[in-house]
Amino acid sequence: MVKVSPIRTMGALIGALLALAIASGWTQDHRNKPEGLSGEPQPKTEKALNLSDEEWGDLFMARKTYDAAIDRYSLAINSHKDPRPDKTEIASLYNKVGICYQQKMDYGRARKAYNSAIRLDKNLAQAWNNLGTTYYLDQRAKKSIKYYRRAIKLDPQVASFHLNVGTAYFARKKYQEASNEYRTAIQLDPEVMTRNSTGVGTAVETRHTDAKYYFYLAKIFASTGNTAEAVRYLEHAMEEGFKDRKRILDDPDLQKISNDPAFVVLMKHPPVAIKD
Repeated sequence: MVKVSPIRTMGALIGALLALAIASGWTQDHRNKPEGLSGEPQPKTEKALNLSDEEWGDLFMARKTYDAAIDRYSLAINSHKDPRPDKTEIASLYNKVGICYQQKMDYGRARKAYNSAIRLDKNLAQAWNNLGTTYYLDQRAKKSIKYYRRAIKLDPQVASFHLNVGTAYFARKKYQEASNEYRTAIQLDPEVMTRNSTGVGTAVETRHTDAKYYFYLAKIFASTGNTAEAVRYLEHAMEEGFKDRKRILDDPDLQKISNDPAFVVLMKHPPVAIKD
């Protein structure tokens, strides 16, 4: 199963906006008072918060009221349509609109928004990455890879971009390429597998039941010195039916942790494979 998570460099801003909303009583008013079609607050409360349309969009996105967020981002986009608009800012807004549609699983409209962002700012790496994610979620992993690659070329230091392309390679059973990308992602951000977030974009999060996938993850974590995660994923591989004990013991990456007590215990007492 695959799900998608919005990337959260907006976290600090959104956290501040939520705190402001709570302090002003908006969250309580918003629950108790009638709302507009998009679920927006009453004008009186809105005026009290004194937020820009983009900030309202960010707040609504954080609350997962995506239609309201889209409405606000659209207002912000329209407000920039003067004789000399800031194309970079508008591109960022279209990127956020795309994320909202993607969260609604409307991948067609999400792609349209991301393409609008890219037309305005071809160097917006997050939009290229997000465009790739829409194809991955549409079961088109092969096509997603070229967009992820473009994002990485523009900004190779974003761990989630490498994680995404690695996930696409795993889907295509290109285990070595996938391992290389996952290893790079973990080196850039050791917590990327759990946090999945580093920019205004999207990251794919997978739930595999593939023994070989878990085996390669064990190798990756062993090679990066994370013994606990390596043993955990190796145990998952065994539970999913990975039985090649010789391959485990002979693997150069896993040999690095072969003296660890947890690894020794696992090899002496492997789990019983989970049957379908």
